[in-house]
Amino acid sequence: MEINGNSFKIIVKPNMPKNEIKGFDKAKSAYRVNIKAKAEENKANIEIIKFFTKLSKKRVVIISGLKSKEKILKIT
Repeated sequence: MEINGNSFKIIVKPNMPKNEIKGFDKAKSAYRVNIKAKAEENKANIEIIKFFTKLSKKRVVIISGLKSKEKILKIT
């Protein structure tokens, strides 16, 4: 993972078969991420936090992009 300090950018594709990191988009300097949850009622954001918390074994918060497909996450 290419993390700038302790934050990084992701581009989310919700309502997919499984949670996974698909790769790195060099043009946008962001990770492409598939998430199982739908993008309604904050479900996808909650799933993103759970997924990255499990991967990093640290607390993860969304610091930008709560209503966008492009988000900035911070590991604390």
